[in-house]
Amino acid sequence: MRVHATLGFLGAIAALCALTTPAAAQSFRVQCPNSTITHPVAANNNAEPNYVSPTAFTKNAQGYLVPTAPTVNGAIKCQQISGGDGYATMADGTQTFMFSFGPLSGLADISAGKSDGSMGANAGTEYPSVFNTVYPGTLLPGDPATTDGASDGSTYVQGAPSFSYNGAVGLALDVPYTNSIYDINEAGGGGPTTATVILNTASPFNLGDSVTIAGTGGVPPAGYDGTWTVSAVNVPNTLFPANFAFQFVVGTGGLPDVLESATATASSQQQLDGHVDPRQIMDVGVMNGNIPAPLMAFDEDDEFFLTLTNVGMIMRPDLFEQHTVHFHGYPNASSFYDGVPDASVAINIGGSFTYYYLAPDAGTYFWHCHITPPEHLQMGMVGQLYVRPRQNRVPTGNLLYTALQLQNGQVPGQVVDLRTACNPSVDILCAAVTPAASNGATQKVYPPTAGASAAPHPNAGKPYMYAYNDGDGSTQYDVEYPLQMHGFDPNFHFVGMTFNPEAFADMKDKYFLLNGRSYPDTVSAGPQLTESSDGRVHYSQPMNSIINIPAGGKALLRLVNLSVSEYHTLASLGIRMHVIGYNAKLLRDQEGHNMDYYANSITLGGGESLDVILDSCLNRASFDTCTTPMPTGTYYLYTPNLDELSNDAENFGGLMTEVHVY
Repeated sequence: MRVHATLGFLGAIAALCALTTPAAAQSFRVQCPNSTITHPVAANNNAEPNYVSPTAFTKNAQGYLVPTAPTVNGAIKCQQISGGDGYATMADGTQTFMFSFGPLSGLADISAGKSDGSMGANAGTEYPSVFNTVYPGTLLPGDPATTDGASDGSTYVQGAPSFSYNGAVGLALDVPYTNSIYDINEAGGGGPTTATVILNTASPFNLGDSVTIAGTGGVPPAGYDGTWTVSAVNVPNTLFPANFAFQFVVGTGGLPDVLESATATASSQQQLDGHVDPRQIMDVGVMNGNIPAPLMAFDEDDEFFLTLTNVGMIMRPDLFEQHTVHFHGYPNASSFYDGVPDASVAINIGGSFTYYYLAPDAGTYFWHCHITPPEHLQMGMVGQLYVRPRQNRVPTGNLLYTALQLQNGQVPGQVVDLRTACNPSVDILCAAVTPAASNGATQKVYPPTAGASAAPHPNAGKPYMYAYNDGDGSTQYDVEYPLQMHGFDPNFHFVGMTFNPEAFADMKDKYFLLNGRSYPDTVSAGPQLTESSDGRVHYSQPMNSIINIPAGGKALLRLVNLSVSEYHTLASLGIRMHVIGYNAKLLRDQEGHNMDYYANSITLGGGESLDVILDSCLNRASFDTCTTPMPTGTYYLYTPNLDELSNDAENFGGLMTEVHVY
């Protein structure tokens, strides 16, 4: 938290003791750097570069490992979420109270229905150039991206193209410092063109800061007025402590000594430094919890900055609930960012915290709050996360096998990135084992039309996508769909809302959900709305579960079970399940032999994930060439557990969705 102040001159006494007038103070913050030590060139961090070799590192003068040109893989991505409460609507019309996370970035994409992650979309997870943009107006209460607009007195229609803001909600320019100047001179400042500025208080300026020198009352500090770059700080002087003084290069000699000026000031320039307008965050975040929680999707080698802002439990003002973000099964560089509060930190109501992650191995993970996990997970604080592989970025025409050899340091004379290299003889847990032999598979781009049909391919002209760094194309797919299996116990949620003790031992799910919805809501297109107790309509369930596969194509299902009390089973009618990954690991042994398998159903316990490909091709000539496509039409993905095909004792709903082959 920063307190920005204006300092007034009070004569000789004020030289040692200046009055301060607080201009703003707030505890919400957001962080998204344009560059870091690992990704030092800001201009390169807003797009994913091709993968041609591992990143090479060397020690700099300070002893830090820094990448060396020309290879710097990955980029920077950022996301902001809120922790609070909200409502979800079940398929029988019941409104269920939730503890939940909501979106505070990527609102336009989420509003337009891109939050399901299909076709490479990753609503909410943004490059710095998108995230670090200030909304060009004042966000309406409730915000148009997550409400129907009518309750806000506007004409906004959900999904309308007029709303295009995907930046961080609340992000604002900081409040400038304004400090009164005691003295400006060129004497003793390192040369005739260097000006020394002595303030009436400790200087807040750092090397490289832009500072505006100005006067009031028609008496500007002649020759010194203008905007300058700080060239030195902690400058020794005969008047005050060194930390009261700074210098800049003025470029003109013979300027007068402006002593004890009652009018001169030094002001900082407004800039983005994580400062936010808390009103906007509260307007958008209150009662705006989502189920599932906002999707997070980024790429190997990325640096990911995730800001959690705790807006509080509006329906339970007696609860001072902290929240955290825990990436389940995810290898963090430091426990400080793990989200388990006894080894990390927890975020209080009214506060923000930015988590830092360096993307590990590709795969399907998930995330949740780790404060009283059985309660907060059951109440809805769970979401999906996946990391896309480097293999997606291999240049067109290059061998996938060679690219994986490069990653694993198996090409003589090539640099080795020890962080990503996979050598099974040393590390039996490494996830990117090179196939036993090359099958000649190369990187390609998707064709103009979709499989056996004349319909446009959803990714026409884009590079092939893979679930893992496989080296043989075995995990290639056309479209991807995250599917979160979860359940609600309405009694548990009701007592949680009505100030009663929760009976954990009696917890029993009665609503069974795919991406926060029961059938038939799973196949309702677009975000699903709920009118909450604040009188506004919130799109609390943004993700449907409709699976669209081009004839002869493949859909990657990123399946996670986030139930705290149930095993869940999903079966596929008519389309075999090709299981390729388990708990974010490619199914391959340490000698390079694939251990993938085909099934008609899968079963997951709580906290487990599977990567499954639904292949709408009956016969393939190669991993990307279909000779006999399946008939087009509607197929079903459902649970064979009949008690989970219901909505609280109603025999209609539950874990079921449709698969459309077109």
